[in-house]
Amino acid sequence: MVYLDFAKAFDKVPHDLLTQKLASHGVDGKVLEWIRKWLEGRHQRVVVNGESSGWADVKSGVPQGSLLGPVLFKIYINDIDLVADLITLLLKFADDTKLAQRIRSEEDRQRLQRALDALLEWAAAWGMQFNAEKCKVMHVGRHNPRYTYKMGEHVLGTTDVEKDIGVQVKSDLKPSENCAKAARTANTVLGQIVRSFHYRDRRTFVGLYKLYVRPHLEFASAAWNPWTRADIDVLEKVQKRAIGMISGMGDLDYKGRLRELRMDTLEDRRKETDMAETFKIMKGLSADPAIWFVPAGRPGNERVTRLAADPLNVRIPAARLDLRKNFFSVRVCESWNALPSDIKNSANVKQFKMAYRQFKNGLTQAT
Repeated sequence: MVYLDFAKAFDKVPHDLLTQKLASHGVDGKVLEWIRKWLEGRHQRVVVNGESSGWADVKSGVPQGSLLGPVLFKIYINDIDLVADLITLLLKFADDTKLAQRIRSEEDRQRLQRALDALLEWAAAWGMQFNAEKCKVMHVGRHNPRYTYKMGEHVLGTTDVEKDIGVQVKSDLKPSENCAKAARTANTVLGQIVRSFHYRDRRTFVGLYKLYVRPHLEFASAAWNPWTRADIDVLEKVQKRAIGMISGMGDLDYKGRLRELRMDTLEDRRKETDMAETFKIMKGLSADPAIWFVPAGRPGNERVTRLAADPLNVRIPAARLDLRKNFFSVRVCESWNALPSDIKNSANVKQFKMAYRQFKNGLTQAT
């Protein structure tokens, strides 16, 4: 995987070339003129120790902090997909861009290198620039040949851990690094709350925990759901610590306090998140189901089992390694297939979550 970094991304976009691209996308008339006027007429100067330079016109860049700025930037760089069309994967999120290619031979290496060369040519033609020193290569896989790659004359550095849209991705693809960082951040925020509130009644303190601490422990959990007991406990200990600070519950253990507060363990919440994400994919709300799952009753499947009875059931892929077994599209299959059909046929995500919780609580009470 190659993580790319645009140099001063939002500040580099030339206004004249941006309007050309907008026009080529069919944006014209008053809308195009409105955008042009919104970008023009901006000025800047430098102030140091009370001394200021003269005003200069701003002829490039989209305003950061605006709603329209990121949209215009996305439109401007959107055609880099065409430049790297032979690459297995190219994903963009704002100014974060990454390429991925399976490397088995020198020919594969050359294909990826040609894509990097083409991206540099694209950047030069469209007034953009890559910060080669910040662009990194992550080699994944035990049998990876670990070739070197260049951007121009600069040999790209390698990395074992990279922050990818808020998630710590490690070259071994295990979630331990992300779990540890999430726990550290959550504990820091929890400490700030504790220092600010000496009396911790359940309503106020639980509300603060849910609002400011728990999101750090759950952000994008479907992408990094831990499976080892050590990683699970690293996260759970933060919630256990927080719940243990609530006044008037000293005679209850962790599970008892959660029942009293009508809360779930973080592990149970991640399972619910998995099911909700699976529901959204199967309904086509967040991704194409065909990319993630194979229907259990697809024609040509020689093994006709009870799974095929429900058209929303999915085939459970074969997996040998723990890493594969716990990948999202593998780990959710069995739990999803076990859900009753009426839950999987819920009208929307809210209704699905309510039905899932009732189903889960029913199973808990039965056991």
